[in-house]
Amino acid sequence: MIIVNTETIAGKKVKKTLGLVRGNTIKTRWVGKDILAGLRHLVGGELVEYTEMFDDARETALTRMIEQADKLNADAVINVRFATSQVMQGAAELLAYGTAVKLE
Repeated sequence: MIIVNTETIAGKKVKKTLGLVRGNTIKTRWVGKDILAGLRHLVGGELVEYTEMFDDARETALTRMIEQADKLNADAVINVRFATSQVMQGAAELLAYGTAVKLE
């Protein structure tokens, strides 16, 4: 499956739009990681614990979006975007969405 964040795919033509597909996940911080991140915040540098958490969340959301596109027999998902929102204190949703299409 081709996944792009553009409206077109070079060398391909969209023959049918199948509709919006999306995948999401909600992740919450873990107190152990908060402690490590808090210490790292004091000395500066990347908060690796949170970077890893959001990398995992992006992959989960993207995988769920692709699974939804597979159910529609899509050849590609175009115009893919990510969005985040705070659900509650210490928990955030990551959403991946795009347009499932059939290609010629």
